[in-house]
Amino acid sequence: MKVLLVDDEIDFVTTLSNRLGLRGIETDVVHDGQEALDYVKDQEPDVIVLDLKMPGMYGMEVLRRLSKTNPDIQVVILTGHGTDRDEEEAQRLKAFDYLRKPTDIDKLADRIRGAYRFKLEKTMAAAAFAEAGEFDMAKDIAKDAERLKTAGEIFKDEDKDKT
Repeated sequence: MKVLLVDDEIDFVTTLSNRLGLRGIETDVVHDGQEALDYVKDQEPDVIVLDLKMPGMYGMEVLRRLSKTNPDIQVVILTGHGTDRDEEEAQRLKAFDYLRKPTDIDKLADRIRGAYRFKLEKTMAAAAFAEAGEFDMAKDIAKDAERLKTAGEIFKDEDKDKT
């Protein structure tokens, strides 16, 4: 699993990366929205944990661009400055989850794992339809995560049941 953390608070994101590493989740770190988009061009992560309030490019703009260019990347918003309106917009743009700082590290780790499982399920479903000769369905699944959003909600519910 390839995870990218995007946050301009260097001490926070460094500590977060270390704490996730202790839970078996290795991460790369960048400190602003443009760095995140540049990173994605070179090496597409499976999951991005994205802050909203950053200098330069606001995290919601990063999510907006990723939803168009890299819809398979699962994004977990982690913000201390987001609003209910931001949360609604993130859901509309198909972010996997929206968490507010401070959040429990184990909860975040579970959400990252859930986002990764969701991506794998989506990929496996598309491959199964392609293998069966259902190429139109495979394309639809590959393009539109909304059909499998129910699976993502199940993963979130499973994660909640663990707590």
